[in-house]
Amino acid sequence: MSNDDQPLLICEGLSKSYGRQLACKNISFQLYPGEVLAIVGESGSGKSTLLQMLSTQLAPSRGRLSYRMRDGVTRDLATLGGAERRFLFRTDWGYVHQDPAMGLRMAVSAGANVGERLMAVGWGHYGRIRETSSSWLKRVEISTDRIDDAPKTYSGGMRQRLQIARNLVTEPRLVFMDEPTGGLDVSVQARLLDLVRGLVNELGLAVVIVTHDLAVARLLSHRVMVMKGGEVIESGLTDQVLDDPHEPYTQLLVSSILPA
Repeated sequence: MSNDDQPLLICEGLSKSYGRQLACKNISFQLYPGEVLAIVGESGSGKSTLLQMLSTQLAPSRGRLSYRMRDGVTRDLATLGGAERRFLFRTDWGYVHQDPAMGLRMAVSAGANVGERLMAVGWGHYGRIRETSSSWLKRVEISTDRIDDAPKTYSGGMRQRLQIARNLVTEPRLVFMDEPTGGLDVSVQARLLDLVRGLVNELGLAVVIVTHDLAVARLLSHRVMVMKGGEVIESGLTDQVLDDPHEPYTQLLVSSILPA
């Protein structure tokens, strides 16, 4: 069996409770290399809590999360130490925040934001780091003339593209995205989504994307999980779920958000 035939991320019965309040309940799925999974639902559905657990930023109350490392060994992520988890985030994983200011160092240059991640994985040659940073700015459609400018001087769309470059420069295998087009103008959203779709396909990335926008899910994802009240109420191939939803809640989402 080739590595691409084996799951990259395995989620088994993941749940999160806050006292008596259940934020996520018994969620299980497998994510394969190169696959894009969209988690959709209204505010309060539990999708953001699930993303935080999947990315190990929040410990589950119950359940198990496993990841297949580059050496082919599948590890229970709960057994990783802090240093191992940080290394995973610098190398094999990326995380794109809705607010790019959370994923960037706003006061240092764009080039330094991208180059910093390269230095974290052992790159030491300044010229090579700058050349690679410049190349990635081009790939995310930022003029290399802006390489020495700080992100605080960038527009919202440019900041988001820079955050994507910072995450992808180390060629991760799995990227988490939290409402990556939230707060952007419609025209800027469309341009960003085209860019993300192209990079995901080109790099063969596995992606877990949280969004309330079903149009984003349709454009980017292979599979969709619909959440309500902390539970997955419907899941399947994106076109099947969005074109022929079975659950009344999913039907309501589709009819109220997607154009006819």
